[in-house]
Amino acid sequence: MRRVAFLTMDRPDGFVTYDHLAVAPLAARGWAVDFVPWRADADWGAIEAVVVRSPWDYQDDPDAFLAVLAAIDASPACLANPLGVMRWNLDKRYLRDLAARGVPTLPTAWGDALTADDVHALHDQFRGEVVVKPVVGANADATFRLPPEADPTAAVAALGARPWLAQPFVRAVVDEGEASVFLFGGAVSHAILKTPAAGDFRVQEEHGGVIRSLPLAPDLVDAAARAIAAAEDAGGADGPLLYARADLVRWDGGWAVMEVELIEPSLYFAYDDAAADRFADAFVRWMDG
Repeated sequence: MRRVAFLTMDRPDGFVTYDHLAVAPLAARGWAVDFVPWRADADWGAIEAVVVRSPWDYQDDPDAFLAVLAAIDASPACLANPLGVMRWNLDKRYLRDLAARGVPTLPTAWGDALTADDVHALHDQFRGEVVVKPVVGANADATFRLPPEADPTAAVAALGARPWLAQPFVRAVVDEGEASVFLFGGAVSHAILKTPAAGDFRVQEEHGGVIRSLPLAPDLVDAAARAIAAAEDAGGADGPLLYARADLVRWDGGWAVMEVELIEPSLYFAYDDAAADRFADAFVRWMDG
């Protein structure tokens, strides 16, 4: 069988992953999957393809992670997604590029080293509660929901020496949830709705978020497809990406992009019976087309 590596992390303990659900569909199409930690001393030239899947600690050393991706890209192995796209997507300032291309995004402020004065100014700017997080990050690490009366000490300690972004807290995340739409090879596959646990605002399962399948409503699909097309253009992709996820929330009468995930998004295969097969088909087309 031909071999593909799913790039992961040394210890995925505590994370919910679904990539094992793609193993059988890929095997049925002649591909064996190896799960390879991104920090491993791997011979990338001995692997035909590498798909970035669950290296969910990359934010601890993004430069080292990018160096690994560059080494894979320089090897004979085919890398998904393209290196240039992933470099662009690693820094959340990509949201500026999406907004410049007409993609609805949340109002966002940017800074280099968070201070208590910054937090007070953000409350004034956004007229209430804000969410502050690093521009390079994952899994809601170092992400803070700050109402005007909150003590900003922890946020300042976490973000006082790194670039950050801030957005107004969107009540719809709690009241309705955050939608995610998945595209494989440019075609819409499925969608989910992520709702935070009571008293929280983080939608990830690791933080108690609840996941359910979501019908592919035309307005949601259109918003996601437009966002991903803009991301492919801004990131310099030369065609549809093998996989892409758009995270959206209701805002100002429509859907606004929270994130476009093109590096290592969970693909939530378990929430659509045909999702893993669609991914496997897209992978075969990507490799052989």
